[in-house]
Amino acid sequence: MKSTAKTALLLGILSALLLIVGQAVGGQQGLIVAFVFAALLNFGSYWFSDKLVLRMYRAKEVGAEHPLSRIVARLVQRAGLPMPKVYIIPTPALNAFATGRDPAHAAVAATEGIVANLSERELEGVMAHELAHVRHRDTLISAVAATIAAAVMMLASIARWGAIFGGVGGRDNDRGGGGLGLLATAIVAPIAAMLIQAAISRSREFVADQGGAEIAGSPQGLADALRKLEVASKQLPLQANPATAHLFIVQPFAGRGIISLFSTHPPTQQRVARLLGR
Repeated sequence: MKSTAKTALLLGILSALLLIVGQAVGGQQGLIVAFVFAALLNFGSYWFSDKLVLRMYRAKEVGAEHPLSRIVARLVQRAGLPMPKVYIIPTPALNAFATGRDPAHAAVAATEGIVANLSERELEGVMAHELAHVRHRDTLISAVAATIAAAVMMLASIARWGAIFGGVGGRDNDRGGGGLGLLATAIVAPIAAMLIQAAISRSREFVADQGGAEIAGSPQGLADALRKLEVASKQLPLQANPATAHLFIVQPFAGRGIISLFSTHPPTQQRVARLLGR
């Protein structure tokens, strides 16, 4: 419940940030436009994000006879979930993700590399983690957060040009500090949006790890898998779109220094420690 409340709070802050930027760009009219824009984007994310991401990674659906499908079928019986569609991504990189707007319209996808290189117990831990995301509707939460953050960044870009050329903002902006205030908003807002989106994603990963351990019946398989995936992601990173990085079980590419502040995943050592109660 605590994690759910935290997620709701962060989503609320992210939505408020979108409205603030919209008002800074176009006054009251800008606020209304931003609100409508956010609603349309959220609607689009709700209905179409799963199809888009599966197509993006050339994922191919596999039948009930595939070993991955058999593992997922066992896990959904334990979890009391509908059977999702199961996909394989044609890449030797090791990773997996879940998508779909709700448990009845879910899909889980794993790379060829992860199926070939993990033991059955480790693969079971990974897929249980993804099914926990499905159970908690994290895929929808992440899609909404990513969409709002993208909208904030787009409006901030408009605001930057407006601050330079004085073409947006109108009278409301003149009273609120003019171009300098608009430029400050344009710089701070997208950074804040990315930080909040990353915080939402990290919070949901911890919850999915715990839920995955419960579905699998033990945390050990997932913990062992996470250790292997951490090494593999550095040796053979997945060529992933940064906008979809939050979907995967481990960060597709490594981030160091200040970039790690925007990481969509907690440190693997911390995840393993929590799983094993250390």
